[in-house]
Amino acid sequence: MTPPASPTYAPGGPGWLRALPGTDLTVSAVTLGGGPLGSMPGLFGREVSAEEGVATVLAAFDSPIRTIDTSNGYSAGESERRIGAAIGLADGLPEGVVVITKVDPIGSDYSGARVRASVEESRRRLGLDELPLVHLHDPEFHDFDAMTAPGGAVDTLVALRDSGRVGRIGLAGGRVQEMARYLELGVFDVLLVHNRWTLLDRSAGPLVEQARGRGMGVLNAAVYGGGILAAQQGGPTTYGYRPAPPEVLEAAARMREACAAHGTDIATAALQFSLRDERFASTVVGMSRPGRVTATIEAAARPLPDALWPELEALLPPARVWLDAE
Repeated sequence: MTPPASPTYAPGGPGWLRALPGTDLTVSAVTLGGGPLGSMPGLFGREVSAEEGVATVLAAFDSPIRTIDTSNGYSAGESERRIGAAIGLADGLPEGVVVITKVDPIGSDYSGARVRASVEESRRRLGLDELPLVHLHDPEFHDFDAMTAPGGAVDTLVALRDSGRVGRIGLAGGRVQEMARYLELGVFDVLLVHNRWTLLDRSAGPLVEQARGRGMGVLNAAVYGGGILAAQQGGPTTYGYRPAPPEVLEAAARMREACAAHGTDIATAALQFSLRDERFASTVVGMSRPGRVTATIEAAARPLPDALWPELEALLPPARVWLDAE
């Protein structure tokens, strides 16, 4: 699917703020992703100090970015703690800023009791009385029947929404076949996909359409595929934190060349590929240094030639690559 030739979403301009379907929330086109914020060098390649993490959130508060995405399990809660510290330094959450989090298991414990505990832990770390949107995080790694049993993780998260303990609930994960099973339950308000709708991978397409058909909001995360689409030369040999097939490495290399020929870089194209797709209410971009906030906003507004998009589309790896990888 070639992105439309509409203008990019300039921060502060028309289309930068938009409603998130399935909720009463307003989000910005770019969301600060809290994955690397708490320091996960094994995934993101660098240590992030508490001071740098807090400063990154404060930089986002002072920017057009109005949405922050985190999770209970990111760095054993350190991402949430750093966001909470920034909220404290700012004397409260700035007006219009929405913080989204996710429930996570501890080890193999993804019970209903664990979901309740996860929500309360997040509330304390963030220092927020209200959690407007809470996702069920990566349920595909756990037994579906146990997760969906009465009193289980899904049932408990629904009960927390229905009782007003959380605002809305979402489904956040990767493996599209398993995620489709959870979507069929019909209980979630929002879908977050990661690594499955990028310049290189379109495997989340049917899942996104299914969610939209249900009136759900959709968020797109990890549009750099774990880094392979962020480096203009060389870069990681993994995609989505797994070894990338040869076809993917070759496609990424040729996409870098195409971007360079049009006077841009692959990271800018990867970001705008998602921003230009109006099915996504927001694109979640991991950030762990204040300068990244500024650079991302600038990349979102940078003009790109319309001729670039069909060239990149022609370089897309075959769909079977991703079916085999799943």
